[in-house]
Amino acid sequence: MEAFLTTFGFGRKILKFLEIFIDGGGYKKVLEGLQKTVLIAVLGLVIGIVIGTLIATVRVVPKYRLLPRLLNKFCNFYVGFFRGTPIVVQLLLAYYVILPLLGLNYPSLWVCVIVFGVNSGAYVSEIMRGGIQSVDGGQLEAGRAVGLSFTTSMMRIVIPQAIKNILPTLGNEFIALIKETSVVSFVGTLDIYVAFNNIGTNSYEFMVPYLVMAIIYIVLVMMISALIKVMERRFGKSDRHQESH
Repeated sequence: MEAFLTTFGFGRKILKFLEIFIDGGGYKKVLEGLQKTVLIAVLGLVIGIVIGTLIATVRVVPKYRLLPRLLNKFCNFYVGFFRGTPIVVQLLLAYYVILPLLGLNYPSLWVCVIVFGVNSGAYVSEIMRGGIQSVDGGQLEAGRAVGLSFTTSMMRIVIPQAIKNILPTLGNEFIALIKETSVVSFVGTLDIYVAFNNIGTNSYEFMVPYLVMAIIYIVLVMMISALIKVMERRFGKSDRHQESH
């Protein structure tokens, strides 16, 4: 097999890649990078959902009083800043400007998690706001009619229905986070890109490492898409079951 591969130029590139990847222990860095990529994306999405839900709730609250109006202005600024600047700029500002000014020294991995989380929160807030507005207004009125507060009605009645409506869009946000993790190398965090770039540097050949890296990203996206479809079907069955009763 080896003799067959070395007959072709591309085959020699594959053999060189396998030498570094397997014999040189490159797969350990790839696995570590994959783990950190998924960790940053998952925790970033969780933080984003929490922040996004809070912001969306603030933005749909009636603005009759001063506090809701002030909170709404802050939320508008927050969303505008994080949607208007590249995430790599936000990472650099957080790690090289804000943390030193505050005298803090956090591991770069957790800085990435926090930055990805607050960045995602800005996008999820718009997604969640659309989901909340897609729920029949009578649902909120019904909750208030039975004595529930506005916040309780939102959290127990409206938001669960909104999440079901926006599930595919949340899946797209998760996919975007997975792909955007390729910039965490700017603050010294190991991810899939860094792992494969190191293999390319050690072998002086980048074609095969980058092709394999692309395949891994594609497989991750396909797995996430499949998971979202399964969750959609389960929610659909649950809704049909409730309607039948």
